[in-house]
Amino acid sequence: MTGVHGTTHASTMRNWALRADARIALEAVPAMRVPDTWVERFPFLEPLEEGWQRVPLAALLVGCAFYGLFLLQAARGSGPLLMMDVVFVPIHEGGHLLFRFFGEFLSVAGGTLLQLSVPLMLATFFIFQRQVMGTAFCTFFFFEQFLPISVYMADARAQELPLLTVGDSDDVIHDWNYLFGRFGVLDHDTQIAHAVRVIGWLGMIGTVAWMTWRSLQSRRESRN
Repeated sequence: MTGVHGTTHASTMRNWALRADARIALEAVPAMRVPDTWVERFPFLEPLEEGWQRVPLAALLVGCAFYGLFLLQAARGSGPLLMMDVVFVPIHEGGHLLFRFFGEFLSVAGGTLLQLSVPLMLATFFIFQRQVMGTAFCTFFFFEQFLPISVYMADARAQELPLLTVGDSDDVIHDWNYLFGRFGVLDHDTQIAHAVRVIGWLGMIGTVAWMTWRSLQSRRESRN
């Protein structure tokens, strides 16, 4: 009987040890490792080897509440938080002006290019600063902009949406009627719009999931 009890006890201790090792492995996630040759050639990548800044629990809870409410209003298609899209209107129009010097095609595509580039560049800035909440905010709205873009895309053939323009309104061009026409996919405007919308939703939800996981990890790492 002593041998049986001893074997059971040893097995239990091994299970506890394995569970502890697994917990430590999950909690002690190392900082991103950038190849030394990359850092030598591109010194600006060095901050990526540092750990992310600790996220206060209150900030995480407020962030989750904000993004949850935003996603709810986006699903309903109405709500005061959706006024964030108004911020991107002058950015979109500014893109047309910025790229107009590079020909008609880039002038038309430039609105959407700048509309997506601004939050993406800001997200990159916060990544190098190792700030979770700033990275999540900019990445979230990068993907959120896929929603109004998809609405614009779906209108490519119908052209029923009111259009904004800078300059002479007689020269206004529907961006996606022009772009889809150039690529020969105008008849598939609604299918492309649906795919873009799905990508936007997946990106927003994935960003919130990453923010939550990364914030909790930063708190665990700060305690070690």
